[in-house]
Amino acid sequence: MSQATFLNRQALYLRPDPARVVVRPFGPTAQPRDLNPTEKTRANHVVDRVLSLAPETAASLMAEVLENFQGRHRHLLETFEARADDMEDAFASHSLFTRVQRQLVGAFFMHEYSFEAAALFNPSIVTHPDQTGAPEGGRRFILSLRAVGEGHVSSLTFRSGTIAADGSVAVDPSARLASIPKVRSRTPGPDGDVVELVFPPDEDISERVIFPVTESQSNGIEDARFVEFDEGGRRVFYATYTAYSGRAIRSELIETTDFVSFRMTPLRGSASHNKGMALFPRRIDGRYAMISRQDNENLYLITSDDLHTWDGGVPVLKPQFPWEFMQMGNCGAPIELDEGWLLLTHGVGPVRKYSIGAALLDKADPSKVLARSREPLVRPEPSEREGYVPNVVYTCGAMRLHDRIILPYAVSDTFSNFATIKIAALLGTMEG
Repeated sequence: MSQATFLNRQALYLRPDPARVVVRPFGPTAQPRDLNPTEKTRANHVVDRVLSLAPETAASLMAEVLENFQGRHRHLLETFEARADDMEDAFASHSLFTRVQRQLVGAFFMHEYSFEAAALFNPSIVTHPDQTGAPEGGRRFILSLRAVGEGHVSSLTFRSGTIAADGSVAVDPSARLASIPKVRSRTPGPDGDVVELVFPPDEDISERVIFPVTESQSNGIEDARFVEFDEGGRRVFYATYTAYSGRAIRSELIETTDFVSFRMTPLRGSASHNKGMALFPRRIDGRYAMISRQDNENLYLITSDDLHTWDGGVPVLKPQFPWEFMQMGNCGAPIELDEGWLLLTHGVGPVRKYSIGAALLDKADPSKVLARSREPLVRPEPSEREGYVPNVVYTCGAMRLHDRIILPYAVSDTFSNFATIKIAALLGTMEG
């Protein structure tokens, strides 16, 4: 059966928008304990210059800042004051500020960042926790995406939308504004900080952008693989993602029930030092289970009694067909079908061409492979080859709706699109 028989690509393109910006800390780090003496000295020089301004000059400058930036961000003055609070311990001898001076100090240590100026890609999709207004026979969803801006820093952003009963997909318009969350708590640990983040609940989900907040994430939060997890009757959304420090990678876990508050936790164990871990949507024989690539080539099944500790693993899938000879990886959490666990995979072939395939794993024992696709489900089309990284199609997670798989996928690490696949037709193409 040809790819066109069961794959329906939709003309729904999510492209990066450089006009979407957030304000972020600029200059010395937001954590005063991390400042070196040179940074502290420089910070104090800036404060000295602000305090040297006459009151009317400071007020005029603050008015100019607001005229330029207030319409582009929510609660800008409060944001400036919060940034000044962050810097408080770095100021050697300045304890008395007027409110305008504090706001100006905060403004000097912030900058606008176009978080998706370069790319908007590697999506994953889950059911929206609020199904109000869902189409009859359809579903509301949340889409997570990897956004890349200046300096190739990756962040996590979101969209919402609907899937109609016939499988057609619509994405809600994104909000004009965007914001980063407040750090509600930070708990140091032997493996790194555990951080809790919270967004204002009245903001649209497309406004929420999660930037690196720990040292291990400092150069990027990459490729979140979200899954709706059944935690003993309680629904929790987990995502594994790659934290990149600029020197090293490791897998971490994000947890939420409402996509308003989030908890980010480093993972432990030998398997956590690899990319591309994907969590099964429920326990298997009482244990958590993951699919992971541990040797940069093959896919492994790992099980654990502890959601945050992952060791060992058994090989499950190895490159078999030419389109995956170079390496394999998973494309998100396995999807439960009556026939077994549907695992989307990616393969790398000649000239580093990435394609998306699939395998069917035994439901009771996912280390057993029942069938796999001889040919890719999705491969770069001639019109989809150009971009930041040519010849790549990639996804971080699909979902099932009735008899279809809803598959968001990225094109050349630049923008994202959707396809739908009839499950019966897909299974009919797979070989044992």
